[in-house]
Amino acid sequence: MKPAPALELRGLSKRYDDGTVALESLDLTVPDGAFFGLLGPNGAGKTTLISAVCNLIRVTAGEVLVFGEPAESLSARRAVGLSEQDINLDRFLTVEETLVYHGGWFGMGRKEAHARAAEMIEIFDLNQKGKVRTPKLSGGMRRRLLLARALMHRPRLVILDEPTAGVDFELRLELWRYIRRLHEQGTTILLTTHYLEEAETLCQEIALIRAGRLIARDSADGLR
Repeated sequence: MKPAPALELRGLSKRYDDGTVALESLDLTVPDGAFFGLLGPNGAGKTTLISAVCNLIRVTAGEVLVFGEPAESLSARRAVGLSEQDINLDRFLTVEETLVYHGGWFGMGRKEAHARAAEMIEIFDLNQKGKVRTPKLSGGMRRRLLLARALMHRPRLVILDEPTAGVDFELRLELWRYIRRLHEQGTTILLTTHYLEEAETLCQEIALIRAGRLIARDSADGLR
């Protein structure tokens, strides 16, 4: 039997109460194991799409399937890791607590969560920051923590919403290297960005979204 796609969107639409149409009858399939880019300007609907996949908003119409399961199901929610564009960290928690609490939210036991947090702190070079509260971190360190948090529960699909926004070039390259390694280990990656260079460098396939509609889909070379 052919494996289910990592992500399947069927006729996805989202209209807000003020009449704004964020997504309009959008169909999209992301194969399992893909490194897939979603490229579009600010306001194109990328973040709304991600929110629908992560079950953070109710869509007006359509269906979202994650590895063949409805997005609202427990199995689908646990299969997805999200690194958000906006830096959304609890200001009262330390780096270690942020990771451990996130692991617990996704069903990890205390011992497992602490072990995984230590692993993430090591991987993302946060060794000297484990006991530091998040407001005292630099912007670059916060970006690292967001990605570490997204990976705490070992998701099969990782969604990166503008993961290098506001970081310097050196850190951007460092994050790229880690994301590539993650993909090589079998994780499906969905990257949203408005940087064409970033999408071309990292992604096997790219979809262009504008005004809530999918307008093109091809390899990076094919879209040039």
